[in-house]
Amino acid sequence: MSWLTEYVRPKIRTLLGQRPEVPENLWSQCPACEQMIFTKELEKNQRVCTHCGHHMRGTALERLAWTFDDNSFTRIELPKAPADPLTFRDQKRYAERLREARTKTGLEDALVVAHGTIGGQKAVVAVMEFNFMGGSMGAAVGEGIVAAARLALLQQVPLIVFTASGGARMQEGAVSLMQMPRTTIAAMLLKEAGLPFIVVLTDPTTGGVTASFAMLGDIHLAEPGALIGFAGARVIEQTVRETLPEGFQRAEYLHEHGIVDIVVRRPDLPETLARLIALLGPFLPEVAPEPVEERAEAEA
Repeated sequence: MSWLTEYVRPKIRTLLGQRPEVPENLWSQCPACEQMIFTKELEKNQRVCTHCGHHMRGTALERLAWTFDDNSFTRIELPKAPADPLTFRDQKRYAERLREARTKTGLEDALVVAHGTIGGQKAVVAVMEFNFMGGSMGAAVGEGIVAAARLALLQQVPLIVFTASGGARMQEGAVSLMQMPRTTIAAMLLKEAGLPFIVVLTDPTTGGVTASFAMLGDIHLAEPGALIGFAGARVIEQTVRETLPEGFQRAEYLHEHGIVDIVVRRPDLPETLARLIALLGPFLPEVAPEPVEERAEAEA
């Protein structure tokens, strides 16, 4: 080694000092306006861009913290579902994909359910986690929606569901498709009990979730710019052989056409939900509903 490497470089490093390490996640870039945002400022603003107002995707646990009063809520343990009912394999085994998703998110599956108060109003909240295999709906998510409905019936409080999903989970085949009628039954049980069922559509909400419980709410809210639909825009264009209008399948377009009731900015969601719950109460059932277990088994 030369004297430059052995002598000069250490001297220069000693004089100038080592550069401090900068965290890689110090800044975040908005996918809409491409502006750089200080990550702490972005988190403080509930992941809404401070430059253009674009609503970035949030995790299930973040949404619970944003929604409940004082970030105080109680999560419930959801029923266990068959982990790999079809022993499915594509490029990877389904069981391996589940392990990877659980490690990545720290969740058992793509749904989290909790209860607490929103603006002083009691409610049960179920949130889908898009980072868990695209928020796809399999047996575990179906069981979770039913469990959330049972809890709402038990406590006689509204059920609020935040949707974020690519649709049914293909690795579970027909088992995942059966969750569409199963979650529909859960929504109907709430309606028969006179309990409000409020759906908050977030980006994205598509496929079998849109075709089932996500469109059965008494009131549908949506975050600005959220993608909401069943099939993709390209598939629809190829089917109808027409050019779709600008903004098709976005929250604002669906609001204009009567599918979404209100488009609400994320910071305003808790206040809006609390006001809706207060307006829809008191929750007095018109008829005594059948036990959830018996009704679900009869309809299966």
